[in-house]
Amino acid sequence: MTKFSDLELDPKVLKAVDEAGYTQPTPIQEGAIPPALKGQDVLGIAQTGTGKTASFTLPMITLLAKGRARARMPRSLVLAPTRELAAQVAENFDTYAKHTKLTKALLIGGVSFGEQDKLIDRGVDVLIATPGRLLDHFERGKLLLTGVQIMVVDEADRMLDMGFIPDIERIFQLTPFTRQTLFFSATMASEIERITNTFLSSPAKIEVARAATTSETIEQALVQFKPKRKDRTATEKRAILRALIEQEGEACTNAIIFCNRKVDVDVVAKSMKKHGLDAEPIHGDLDQSHRTRTLDGFRGGTIRFLVASDVAARGLDIPNVSHVFNFDVPSHSEDYVHRIGRTGRAGRSGKAFMIAAPADDKNLSAIENLVKQEIPRIENPVKPSAKEDDTGEARTRRSREKPESKPVKSDTAEAETPKARSNSGRRGRGGSGRDDARVVGFHDHVPDFITRSFIRKAS
Repeated sequence: MTKFSDLELDPKVLKAVDEAGYTQPTPIQEGAIPPALKGQDVLGIAQTGTGKTASFTLPMITLLAKGRARARMPRSLVLAPTRELAAQVAENFDTYAKHTKLTKALLIGGVSFGEQDKLIDRGVDVLIATPGRLLDHFERGKLLLTGVQIMVVDEADRMLDMGFIPDIERIFQLTPFTRQTLFFSATMASEIERITNTFLSSPAKIEVARAATTSETIEQALVQFKPKRKDRTATEKRAILRALIEQEGEACTNAIIFCNRKVDVDVVAKSMKKHGLDAEPIHGDLDQSHRTRTLDGFRGGTIRFLVASDVAARGLDIPNVSHVFNFDVPSHSEDYVHRIGRTGRAGRSGKAFMIAAPADDKNLSAIENLVKQEIPRIENPVKPSAKEDDTGEARTRRSREKPESKPVKSDTAEAETPKARSNSGRRGRGGSGRDDARVVGFHDHVPDFITRSFIRKAS
């Protein structure tokens, strides 16, 4: 059985790994670290939650142990698709490089350029950035990439989804041809394969699991329902979500709820708060300080439910997430794998629920084709109520069960005669002269007051 001590890492790195409580590398770490230490390009393909960040952080720190950074010329570069993932890489670097003198800078949006410029001017060994902010600094003349020795592209398939591929190609062209490249992705789309063929030189390919597989430690379940009315779909889904949380009880210590649209993130979070559930939203329209506070609160346990867009689906290492709820079926089947991968991490067990309406059938089918399995169906936890509102089945059922209409007695004590009823029918509107004439043509939807017969005293 391989241990970290067998991987020829710097003793200072091994000490930090040991203090972090790790002794045995994951399969992707065991496969990627040795060729990376030899200076080879690496192409790593593994599902989310398998420890890809340490696969490049540990060898990078070891390789950079010798040398000195120069102003505005970072020695290594890590590209991440989102601010949160970039910040997480920075945290990993701090953890594993704490016994070294290596320096870092984090370039992400939502933070002032001035503070970031000061760090770059002093010179950094490791530059961690999102593509857009990195190019902003480069175009302002504050950064040179000609000194990059090691370049890492993390979550490359997410880069593709977010439209960063042209930026990635440009950044590759700004770095030296002799750089070492470590390229990590959960899936290998054709566009990703084209880039690796163009910019990587004879890479060591490490594939520890079939692309886009789900972890066996995650118990999956699907609730399918048919909304009473199309415009009530979201309302009924929120009721199902609350019922699932209540059904899980204390086992649901915390959870991430994923929505497809930012506006739905806010609505779901507000609805959960209204019903006494401690929930906070996180999506790309919130400023960085707000997103950081929310994530810190969720990690620290002061926030139980995180309602998120896909900005939080990739790569975030929050190890103790007990549940994931897909409020919306993902539009892209790969996102299902990344979303539910937020639970069941590092060998822990987790649960993932998804709520689907008939309109989601196409996306649901694509997900099941991708993961090569049918997601187990469970019963809708929201039971039909006899006190439904006046829409849908309750109204239809009541209309079919209407009691026979009864005549209304006159205010006088004199008994009504058949002749009087006949005369009343002739004098009423329509003058049909029929006994107990009824309005027809509305079928089951005719209101009660129209169908009721009124008998008038003959004059």
